[in-house]
Amino acid sequence: MIIYGSTLSPFVRKVVAICVEKELPFNLEFGALGNHSPGFIAASPLKKMPAIDDNGFMLADSSAIAHYLDAQYPVPQLIPSDPQLRGKTIWFDEFADTVLMVCGGKMFFNRIVAPRFMGREGDEAAADAAECEELPPLLTYLEGLVPGPGGYLVGKSLTLADISVASVFVNFRHAARSTDESRHPRTFAYIDSILERPSFAESVRREQAMLAPAE
Repeated sequence: MIIYGSTLSPFVRKVVAICVEKELPFNLEFGALGNHSPGFIAASPLKKMPAIDDNGFMLADSSAIAHYLDAQYPVPQLIPSDPQLRGKTIWFDEFADTVLMVCGGKMFFNRIVAPRFMGREGDEAAADAAECEELPPLLTYLEGLVPGPGGYLVGKSLTLADISVASVFVNFRHAARSTDESRHPRTFAYIDSILERPSFAESVRREQAMLAPAE
């Protein structure tokens, strides 16, 4: 399988984590920010990452890919069959991809993407407002829901809900400057427990090295 994109994107990171959890072999091929290979364009006509080519089956959008992979490769199951658990899993995936990522995207784009990859200054006021005003209520919401370290958002095993939410938090941490994690200890302990899994750990280490200041 080919996964097109960079794990600096939480959506690509999500797909990579799913493949690692399912022990699916894949090659990660960069495709974004003007680096549009014919394969990437064929898999993602809108030129947005991630996209996959699974033995000739091409698909874009992280949530669509997640549903495809869980149906095509059902072990381990990451989207529960139980209607209520399935509904909650889909809700958290949507919450991560939209609500959390809208906030995190303002931080990550203006502090990382714009200056490092586009050669221009980001809007620090927008990034600061996202971190200081928009993020805390979202963390408070999660603080009342997360199970703490060793637990999962939905049911008794890892699901797409955990992968989607934790993936966005990697971008928060790449771009945060003043977030006080001690104010939401359950949330960050839970996130740490998910990010310690092999499905995330290697991607996060690679990204940290990529974003480290030059000596």
